[in-house]
Amino acid sequence: MELLDRLGLAALALRPVAGLPFGTMKRIELARAMAARPKLLLLDEPANGLTHAEVEDLGAVIRSLRDDFTLSVLLVEHHMKLVMSVSDRVTVLDFGRRIADGTPDQVQRDPAVIEAYLGGGADSGAAAADTERHRG
Repeated sequence: MELLDRLGLAALALRPVAGLPFGTMKRIELARAMAARPKLLLLDEPANGLTHAEVEDLGAVIRSLRDDFTLSVLLVEHHMKLVMSVSDRVTVLDFGRRIADGTPDQVQRDPAVIEAYLGGGADSGAAAADTERHRG
């Protein structure tokens, strides 16, 4: 029951899951995973389909569970704000190839990450060259 309390689910313990909101069902999935008291928790896209507020709550729950249960968390996620808020270490993949590994701060400043996720590749260089030619 402690786990249900921590996740704000105690009042729903006897209700069928089928009629509950999507965000609540995600918390129930997390409670089910934690019931086995794992040492490693693998979360695959847990923010998918959640509202911004639910993602923020999820981040707080992940940090709390990680710290209070001495838990390692392997998070596969595209929601960068969540990743950066809960991670001690981040590995970034681009089409299955590792392009960066480090602290959240290091990874956010990595040129390969910036190029892969914010642009600046060959097409951007060509566009910049075209713009420069038209100016002169």
